Amino acid sequence: MAGIYIHIPFCKKACNYCNFHFSTSLASKDQLIEAIKEELRMQAKYLQEHSVDTIYFGGGTPSLLSPEELLSIFASVERYYTIDKLKEFTLEANPDDLDTAYLTALCKTPINRLSIGVQSFKEADLLFMNRAHTVQQVDFALKCAQDKGFSDISIDLIYGTPHLSLDEWEQHLNTMLSYEIPHFSSYALTVEPKTSLAHQIKTNQLPALNPDEAAQQFLFLMDWAKENNFDHYEISNFSKANAHAIHNTNYWKGIPYLGIGPSAHSYSHNTRQWNMANNQGYIKAILQEQTVPSTIEELSVADQVNEYIMTSLRTMWGCDLDKIKDSWHISLDKRIIEKYLQQQLINQQEQTLFLTQQGKLFADAIAADLFIAL
Repeated sequence: MAGIYIHIPFCKKACNYCNFHFSTSLASKDQLIEAIKEELRMQAKYLQEHSVDTIYFGGGTPSLLSPEELLSIFASVERYYTIDKLKEFTLEANPDDLDTAYLTALCKTPINRLSIGVQSFKEADLLFMNRAHTVQQVDFALKCAQDKGFSDISIDLIYGTPHLSLDEWEQHLNTMLSYEIPHFSSYALTVEPKTSLAHQIKTNQLPALNPDEAAQQFLFLMDWAKENNFDHYEISNFSKANAHAIHNTNYWKGIPYLGIGPSAHSYSHNTRQWNMANNQGYIKAILQEQTVPSTIEELSVADQVNEYIMTSLRTMWGCDLDKIKDSWHISLDKRIIEKYLQQQLINQQEQTLFLTQQGKLFADAIAADLFIAL
């Protein structure tokens, strides 16, 4: 089992909070598509022992590519990789790209899952985030996608934005519920370095974000999800039964994946690698120099254990202490575990640790405290 992630680094506009690698110029699109197809050929040995069960087009905005362009990339995947057991093929898309013609064409491709960047059902929030779509376009995209037969749909929602009240956040969640969406991802707005949002706050054009309000909205979200029969299966991900995202779940369970495209990451148990985050540099390296412009990191035992702690604690399946002992012959510090048990930030069922609802507010700090050093 393995996954392939393909990064499409183009967007119509720059959202004020986003620090992912992207360009708002499509001038190099054709060359980049050719480079992606060539990298798929060059990297074929990376997953040679694995059958690919998930493909994920992320970005950026993959829906800026035509269905024909997406299919041309898929043809290279099909040519160089074993995909006879493919279960999930996800396309990230923005609502403004999903018109009737585009969705009709997507129905004729192997894509069977859409991850739609809704972010908010409030027009003021979309304007604040500099999103390219409107609430009306969200409504059309969701309904049209369902009418065209796409039942496996996920949407993204952001909370913690300025002036978003708890009542409005509840309205957003209830609006989403009305569309009968089986999966959603929800993230607190964060201030990332070198973004427009960071600059606006630094120059006092916007007030600093309120972490207490974001925490309150996250706690409400967890209660709301439980009441409405969503599995909170990862810190930021919620789904109905049997609708978990296979590709992302594989990330959290440590299953190998290959990342293709500028800035894309790959993982294979003992190593991690990432491509350069520069479109022109990536194109030149692949098409002219015939080399993958990536940095490779060998993962030590400590790296592997700590990555497992970080990812597993974020999930509903928890951190298995027996797995750590059996796989790496290491035991975690019982004093640290006991500290968080007493603070009711984690609980323990047999040999598995789980974050409590309050603990999920401090997931990264708790994981870091449990990290080992060798």
